[in-house]
Amino acid sequence: YMQNNLSLTSDAYASIKGSSAYPNIQGEVHFYGVHGGTIVTVHITGLPENSSGNFYGFHIHEGRSCTGNTADPFKDAGGHYNPEKKPHPYHVGDMPVLMGNKGMVWCEFYTDRFFPEDIIGRTVIIHDMPDDFRSQPSGDSGTKIGCGVIK
Repeated sequence: YMQNNLSLTSDAYASIKGSSAYPNIQGEVHFYGVHGGTIVTVHITGLPENSSGNFYGFHIHEGRSCTGNTADPFKDAGGHYNPEKKPHPYHVGDMPVLMGNKGMVWCEFYTDRFFPEDIIGRTVIIHDMPDDFRSQPSGDSGTKIGCGVIK
């Protein structure tokens, strides 16, 4: 499964849970530090159908908790992780849009924007709509529907 002498043990991971409105969302995101960056693997189930063709925004957020309130269940996840104060889509935490298939996502990609150790303690967020990679500050990706703290 993994090549280039990668360990099957990730350097960081997040267990994803859905908000109370989306209790079926669950899964894991793993981060492997390699090649001057990070390979990110994503496996999520229980995603709702949406009007975008089942594409979902996916970001590292600056907050350190998946708590919130009724209006925003993951409010404490904060905004996109952006230590360099760049405009969207150049935030360190901006990642590719997820493509759902019958409520499931499995994907893997490489980024050189962060290393696993940079994001431990931060949060991973799934949004109900895709990121448009233009709108400021967060790509107009809609409601936060899934969250996990990176450990």
